[in-house]
Amino acid sequence: MIKSYKQLIFAVSICLFFLPFISAAQIDKNATKETKALYRYLKKTSKKHILFGHQHATEYGHGWSGERDRSDVKSVTGSHPAVIGVDFSGFSGRPKAAIDQAVNALKKNVIDTYNRGGVTTVAWHFSNPASKGGFYWVDTVSAPAISLIKPGGSHHEKYKEILRTVGDFANSVRGKNGTLAPMIFRPFHEFDGGWFWWGKPHCSREDFVDVWQFTVSYLRDSLGVHNFIYAFSPDNKFNTEEEFLERYPSDKWVDMVGMDNYGDFGRDGKYNLEAGVKKLKIVSDYAKKANKLAAFTETGLESIPNPTWWTETLLKALKTEKINLSYVLVWRNDIHSPTHYYAPYQGHSSVPDFLNFYNDPYTLFEKDLTKVYKKRFLGIF
Repeated sequence: MIKSYKQLIFAVSICLFFLPFISAAQIDKNATKETKALYRYLKKTSKKHILFGHQHATEYGHGWSGERDRSDVKSVTGSHPAVIGVDFSGFSGRPKAAIDQAVNALKKNVIDTYNRGGVTTVAWHFSNPASKGGFYWVDTVSAPAISLIKPGGSHHEKYKEILRTVGDFANSVRGKNGTLAPMIFRPFHEFDGGWFWWGKPHCSREDFVDVWQFTVSYLRDSLGVHNFIYAFSPDNKFNTEEEFLERYPSDKWVDMVGMDNYGDFGRDGKYNLEAGVKKLKIVSDYAKKANKLAAFTETGLESIPNPTWWTETLLKALKTEKINLSYVLVWRNDIHSPTHYYAPYQGHSSVPDFLNFYNDPYTLFEKDLTKVYKKRFLGIF
């Protein structure tokens, strides 16, 4: 019982101090301790730093594949990226033997990253469950499947079967300490464009939201997946918060907000950093307002023809405004293509600038991460 004015002031001050940390809760109240710890780590770290990520970094790279503990980023800096991007693309639309092989290969990758103390984020380029055409939208071939996989749709049971494969995988990735590896799960990304079958031109807002909410609910509440942080990430086709949130399924169904943006950062030689920074600020500002995490979920410059792109474009954009972003991820380095790569490899002309990017105190790589999955007192120590 509070007996004095001073005690009341003290109590209110304590509540106000801890409120941001208490209210910054995940949408899964039963998330594993390690997943909660990752969420809090990202929340705290984003105030002063940003984690660097690279898609498929440890699976393959420029001219190589399947080598233990290798990444192009590590060959340049001595450290893997802090965030490793993987994909559930192999979990459906293929023969069972191929799916099992993809699951087993990805399981090792996620567990290895977790055991090293790194972070995994998962994209989902999954094949259209109602037609041919793969994950891209192909006119005259692709079916508008979002309306078909929602509850009551003709392909809903098939979608549940696909989600069971995802759920089984999520509940199998245990590290050397026996705990489940947390993952940032980013389904239906770039949904504001038309290139994927789940894109805006191919489904209504209501159907998209229904499928998003069902996906989270089925994984979390029916399949018992409690090691996912759910990320919402359109492409860069917005200029206001209202446009950004047009297909947002509500704060109850999202842990992290983000953006994919290649177009403002040099694609086809076109730069519009002012627009790119404005959009990043919209993402960051909404995350602060809603007590969510924020991230620059995909970007990059194919072939990196600009040798100072890392510091003069990317880092400059990240530092221009007061934005809090958990991580920035660049796309993959293809095994065979001489031009399709987004991170430098040994001998590339952007290596000196990338090392400046690496050495900047603002950026964090895997070697910089400590106790990511350890519980902290109320997530702040």
